[in-house]
Amino acid sequence: MKALVCHGDGSIELTDRPIPVIREDKDAIIEVTLSTICMSDLHIMHQTVPRAKPETVLGHEFVGRVMEVGNGVTKVKPGDRVAVNCITFCGECYFCREGFINNCEKGGWELGCRIDGCQAEYVRVPFADMGLTKIPDSVKDEEALFLGDILSSGYFGADLAEITPGDTVAVIGAGPVGLCAMMCAKLFGASRIIAVDIDDSRLELALRQQLADVVFNPSECDIEEEIKKQTAGRGADGVIEAAGGRDTFSLAWKAARPNGVVALVAMYEENQQFPLPQMYGKNLIFKTGGVDAVHCERLMRLIEAGKIHTDFLITHRSPLNEIEEGYRIFGNKEDGCLKWAVTPYQW
Repeated sequence: MKALVCHGDGSIELTDRPIPVIREDKDAIIEVTLSTICMSDLHIMHQTVPRAKPETVLGHEFVGRVMEVGNGVTKVKPGDRVAVNCITFCGECYFCREGFINNCEKGGWELGCRIDGCQAEYVRVPFADMGLTKIPDSVKDEEALFLGDILSSGYFGADLAEITPGDTVAVIGAGPVGLCAMMCAKLFGASRIIAVDIDDSRLELALRQQLADVVFNPSECDIEEEIKKQTAGRGADGVIEAAGGRDTFSLAWKAARPNGVVALVAMYEENQQFPLPQMYGKNLIFKTGGVDAVHCERLMRLIEAGKIHTDFLITHRSPLNEIEEGYRIFGNKEDGCLKWAVTPYQW
């Protein structure tokens, strides 16, 4: 089969790999019907993900069809359409039982990081009963594509932010995760969403999709002051940092009101500093973490009911044959690319 491999020097190559086989009783083999490129894939290429292993097939955000299951798999069967969780988790260890699946003692972020991922024709998914969500017949692949990663990340950010009905929430970053966070923040009851990004086209999209009520570009204004104007001088009740830029952590804590919550769901490529003397007396609560995607079943029901829609994020698509060009355009944010969807290889 064809698969996109990340070499030890960070370069990528579409090459031939053996079709994966069942190794453990809880494995499933999935035929990939639609996948996508994620910023986390770029972080691996940039060699800023310590847990990543070289010569691994990239990709962790996808949907597909079950081809084969191990003897220990009971919830899915060959022929089922499924969305795949970006996190591999056993469901039995201490952290899984507590709901912290990102910290699973036997898993974590494995697909496309430590074991071969989805930018290929077929994938082996460990702990399939935990990591696969059936796609209803009424839901298209495009609608379910982001379930197990960026939609779950956005939901996770909104959950961390402790949103209560009527809150004003600022979201730093209007990329795919940030847009999903805005959508989910409204589900949690936020009455006002403020979007912050340096890309005006993404801010316009947030307004057009009615995900944000107010938008600001930090290259054009003082974000802290503008948010105070929108909140009677207080600051945002909750802030979701979904950008991971050099200055976005600073923007996030400054935008929050005293005793507010700052949820950090971005993946940074550089260390961030807490300027504690400046923060003193603001009494902020910081919550961090990789996505604990434990709500996939709930999110799938919301998609099926029309309460959530993320297919608008797909701005580009191509077969697996052209995925290296997809990385170039997505990585450089060219041509208004938000998400590049990858269809099966064309032989």
